[in-house]
Amino acid sequence: VSTGNGCGHTLLAPHSGTLSSKNYPGTYPNHTVCRWRLQAPPGTSLLLAFGDVDLEPSERCAHSSLLLSDPQAGTAYGPYCRNSVPSAPLLVTNSSSVTVLFNSTSHRSGRGLLLSYATSQHPGTHYTQQHIRASPDPRLAVRFSVYCPAGCKDIHGDIWGNPSQGYRDTSVLCKAAVHAGVIADELGGQVTLSREKGITLYESAFANGLHSKRGSLSEKRLIFHKACDDALEVAAFNASSWWHEVDVLGQVRAWVAERAALGTAGHSWAAEPSAETAWLELDLGTRRNVTGIITKGSSEQHNYYVTSYRVSSSRDGKNWKPYRGSASQEDKVFEGNADSHGEVSNAFIPPIIARYVR
Repeated sequence: VSTGNGCGHTLLAPHSGTLSSKNYPGTYPNHTVCRWRLQAPPGTSLLLAFGDVDLEPSERCAHSSLLLSDPQAGTAYGPYCRNSVPSAPLLVTNSSSVTVLFNSTSHRSGRGLLLSYATSQHPGTHYTQQHIRASPDPRLAVRFSVYCPAGCKDIHGDIWGNPSQGYRDTSVLCKAAVHAGVIADELGGQVTLSREKGITLYESAFANGLHSKRGSLSEKRLIFHKACDDALEVAAFNASSWWHEVDVLGQVRAWVAERAALGTAGHSWAAEPSAETAWLELDLGTRRNVTGIITKGSSEQHNYYVTSYRVSSSRDGKNWKPYRGSASQEDKVFEGNADSHGEVSNAFIPPIIARYVR
């Protein structure tokens, strides 16, 4: 839990999380306070990674400070500020509960703080890397594994690259893993990836609420290893309705469900314009493991697209289950397209096991 008016981006999940001061990485405000209480599962201990601690210096950190306390052991760490920084980037505690206290008085400078935590079950965070295989042949990829804490999606940093071609190795690694759809931001998790020979330029892409940027790259790129990355065949399309368009010349254009296939040239499927609720149904022919969805508008010629949508699934075509994501009791609303021609990818974490998807 977090309390106070100085809290910035905060996501506290059971096994990991990310927290920051208000306005990070901009200057934190005057006269604010935030208290976070981190609680790990019983029998585990907390490990805290100091991503950034940039608080205006003062004697004994009196003007701005970061203080951590372990109530079980009666131990305190800090206070920390710019002239009194943590001695190591990783703090290993023997406790399953830690209180993090940030406060500020009047000051002029400082980005504030960015911390992440994980439990002793998952000691690697995005500030440390665990190599699991290194090839002696420099032409082959080096594979390594990291544990990414929950909440990386909204931390500062750009992503260069896209899910199909890999990512620049100077990008925010865990943020890129969310973009690639290998972990859910609200839970974090273990990722396995390879460093491979790079290419000079990537197309930008939008996936899982994150936009990558177009630009030239360094010599290495990151390839995330996913359970599967194949396109599923759709046996049949169905829809709640379809648009029977009559143009200015009196010609009829049928925006039927079958035109919803991603590679279809020309116009796509569209519901009857007067429909208050609309759905598109995909019959996969048999029960399949569905790990994600890619949507696109109706092409540049026909400037229509869907900005957000929900997903439900069925094993028999009669009983439908809404998709709620990894740790939510509410139906998940997926971010759709912002134009009529770009592709947007969203991952299902956990996957959907079903024959029918709406």
